[in-house]
Amino acid sequence: MSLLKNNSAPGTALSTAQSTPDVLVIGAGAAGLMCAAVAAQRGRKVLVIDHANRVGKKILMSGGGRCNFTNLDVQPHHFLSANPHFCKSALARYTPADFIALVQAHGIAFHEKEAGQLFCDNSSKDIVQMLLAECAKADVLIRTQCSVTKLRPLSGSGFVVSTTLGEIRCAHVVVATGGLSIPTMGASGWGYQLAAEFGHRLRPRRAGLVPLTVSGDQAQPWTALSGLSLPIRARAGKQSFQGNMLLTHRGLSGPAILQISSYWEPGQALHLELLPDTPVEPWLLTHIQKQPKQQLSTCLGQTLPRRFAQTLCQTLLPDRPLNQLQGKALKQAVAVLEDWPIRPSGTEGYRTAEVTLGGIDTRDVCSKTFVSRKVPGLHFIGEVLDVTGHLGGYNFQWAWASAQACAQAL
Repeated sequence: MSLLKNNSAPGTALSTAQSTPDVLVIGAGAAGLMCAAVAAQRGRKVLVIDHANRVGKKILMSGGGRCNFTNLDVQPHHFLSANPHFCKSALARYTPADFIALVQAHGIAFHEKEAGQLFCDNSSKDIVQMLLAECAKADVLIRTQCSVTKLRPLSGSGFVVSTTLGEIRCAHVVVATGGLSIPTMGASGWGYQLAAEFGHRLRPRRAGLVPLTVSGDQAQPWTALSGLSLPIRARAGKQSFQGNMLLTHRGLSGPAILQISSYWEPGQALHLELLPDTPVEPWLLTHIQKQPKQQLSTCLGQTLPRRFAQTLCQTLLPDRPLNQLQGKALKQAVAVLEDWPIRPSGTEGYRTAEVTLGGIDTRDVCSKTFVSRKVPGLHFIGEVLDVTGHLGGYNFQWAWASAQACAQAL
């Protein structure tokens, strides 16, 4: 099946029959397609529109092209929100096991990479094709290259929606337009603007799951090591994550850094533990006893990447024989290895961010039906809401779960 098989010819106006659905879903990403498929299979006439030229763009590029579509361990504490309770109902009603069953029903091969993260064996296209097949099963109409110019609630109920392909009249509108991350994939702030227009409060938005930048004297010694990766534990405030850190020509990336970036605040120090799960002082004392004449850089290079260890000893630690590592020098080595403070200059922003933190305040949305408390019949699902998951398939699971909960109420 072509990725655009469900679409009429781009640019052609909607027919009279097409322009009067029961449900209009704005956004043909993970949440939008899932919501459309489920609502249509429940007997609703559904139209999906998207301003982009193809559906599921962020799904296609996710997980290195293999889509980390869920995680086996989904718990509320894996999500950030001003209201940490909001996500609980939807996540409990549509679990990873439910989505896995759908994936298996479509014969999609997948594997667990690490820590419960599930990826397609073949390609992210498999997930998009699955969603399109589910939509096709219930005659969902999907139109790309269609933008909303105005949305007006009717006095009794329902909406009139003006679009670049014509006027649409419907009973329900579902906003599944995502966040601001990766604008080259079509991301925009339209969903936030619409919500604000109808009186919804917005939580401050910023890039999440994003590489951090380091500049000035802090960055200079490390730029030559761009591309080097090592396991660390990163901490910002009371939150910490363990995983790989990748040195880049702009600063720091890799899973541990992306995770902690959602908790790091501008101006705040980031603390790196370079030998996670290793009691550093006893470890050094053991090496001092066994190989007293070995250089510190050589000793560290047997555990850390060699070039990283050499640069560390050239910039932050005294590179001397281990038997000279005593007193203040020993304490300095332990302090750096256990808690190396770095003060990032910022993030790479929405250009490379995987998600948008913040969004539509959940106080103005029902957690069971995802309907607006301001405008009857207007629903918000997925990333546009102030719910953001950790790295590892959690944001996709939120898309599936919020879409399901909404569709069941349409």
